[in-house]
Amino acid sequence: MINGKLILGVLIAFLSIPMVMAQSTEIEKKIKELSQQKWQWMADKDADKLAELFHDKAKFVHMGGTWGKDREVDVIRSGRIHYKKADVHEVMVEVLNENTVILWNQITLLADVGSNEVTNPFMVTEVYVKQHEAWKLADLTFSKLLTRD
Repeated sequence: MINGKLILGVLIAFLSIPMVMAQSTEIEKKIKELSQQKWQWMADKDADKLAELFHDKAKFVHMGGTWGKDREVDVIRSGRIHYKKADVHEVMVEVLNENTVILWNQITLLADVGSNEVTNPFMVTEVYVKQHEAWKLADLTFSKLLTRD
């Protein structure tokens, strides 16, 4: 005889799949929108909005080094790096759980670094964590892509 509790458990699990998928889809949509806003805030040098988005323990990995939230906000506020425009070519999102999401952007970034305007292709990894009902950017890593001429 088949155990009724087992059948009920399997049925509940099966019926909850659409709900979990819908929740995951909503999280993906929210994180994609937040990432887009982040690129715009960087272009606008809106350091205050970025400071609110960045997790207090966030790390930022650039071609020139790795640093934390305060330095990244200062770099943007001062204009030492001005992320002028990020042309986003591809976005991939992985929801690890309801509190952790990884987003990958393949971009071409136009930026002023020091007194030089540069354009580079990057794969950018963004890790978001939910803290007190708000999504915070915990990691932003730029990996330069090699291109063929």
